[in-house]
Amino acid sequence: MNQNQLFQQTRLRLALWYALVMALILSLCGYGIYKAIAHAHWMTLDRELESVAGTLHDSIELKLQQPGRLEPVIEKLLPNICVVGKSCIQQQSNSQRHILSAINQGHYYVRFFDNLGNLFAIAGVYPEGLSPVFNQELWQTIKDDKGKVYHQISFVLHTQENRDWGYIQVGRNLEDFNNYLDAVKLTLTLGLPIIIGLVGFASWYLAGLAMQPIYRSYRQIQQFTADAAHELRTPLAATQATVESALLMPQLDESESREILGTIQRQNQRLTTLVADLLLLNRLDRQPIMQRDVCCLNDIINDLIEEFAALAIANNITLTSTVKEAKFLNIIGNEDQLYRLFSNLIINAIQYTPPGGKITVSLDRNDRYAVIQVQDTGIGIPQPEQNRIFDRFYRVNSDRSRNTGGSGLGLAIAQALVQAHHGSLNVQSELGQGSTFTTKLPLK
Repeated sequence: MNQNQLFQQTRLRLALWYALVMALILSLCGYGIYKAIAHAHWMTLDRELESVAGTLHDSIELKLQQPGRLEPVIEKLLPNICVVGKSCIQQQSNSQRHILSAINQGHYYVRFFDNLGNLFAIAGVYPEGLSPVFNQELWQTIKDDKGKVYHQISFVLHTQENRDWGYIQVGRNLEDFNNYLDAVKLTLTLGLPIIIGLVGFASWYLAGLAMQPIYRSYRQIQQFTADAAHELRTPLAATQATVESALLMPQLDESESREILGTIQRQNQRLTTLVADLLLLNRLDRQPIMQRDVCCLNDIINDLIEEFAALAIANNITLTSTVKEAKFLNIIGNEDQLYRLFSNLIINAIQYTPPGGKITVSLDRNDRYAVIQVQDTGIGIPQPEQNRIFDRFYRVNSDRSRNTGGSGLGLAIAQALVQAHHGSLNVQSELGQGSTFTTKLPLK
């Protein structure tokens, strides 16, 4: 296959197209996975931020008494709180409360605004470069002067007497979130070419596997065309030579004319038989069985034994039959095609069995199948050749086949007829000991 440039190019194009299609599919899948991960992580971040902010809001609002004033108890809840305008030092709280542990994770910050929207106090991580003006939107995603991204939520605070105290704003730095998404993006970006490379190698290998049956069929067609041309050329050349020799003779008597016509008739008969076999194979390929009826294998075998008895005697061969099943074995098939099937096997056995040999045709039953065996004591078939004897125009011994007038289509037709009847045909043979062709056909 490697020597055929056409199939190599086809294999390469098939592998490239497969890899390109897979690259597109994987790219779309990778983009979808990235968006899904980002969305899921963002929703988790929103829920976490809303939970922390809601807990802080509820805890602080219960302790507020006067608008714009931080009660001392709030400083206990948020030890690192810093009022704007005062010098403050960040402290880490030792409290084990969930609220403070979340605030002190290093990502969260809390900002307090008065009723006029002016920044009043800051707790948690002190973000730099954020606008000190309050924005009344519930959710915000903003950037500071250094390009850092923050996500925050805002709530209204009321005093114990339900007066407006101001606003609380809880936010977090998105650096860890963006780093996580960058890591996912990098993994997908680096992983995609590696996967595409593996897909490319796999597609090249799979394209080779897919091309093998096509390549074998292509080679069989090439071989079939060459063999058919060779088989047709031989009788045509012989006919042409006979005609040319006749034309060179100044005068032909009646005996010479009859001899020439006989030669032409034999070659024409050979061409007719060859064309008929090719047409039969073509019909079997297109439409295996034209007509189906109930066929009795016992009658077919007995008729063939009587038909070929004279040919066997002429070749000094003993032809017998053995029926091991007491009942008649019937199948659904085409009687003419079954006659052709078993006659091909018997003729093949007669042609390859030397004088003094024996051919036995046996009929038996095995479960739901009728088993027909044609056993001979002929020259046998070498083991490496047994898988190829059913190929069209294939001969184990060309000289012997030509002497017997064969074209190499008999066993190919037999195989096609067996397959048309949903059966099987195999051979067991030993060189110099003979061959046994076993046919299994499903019973009615």
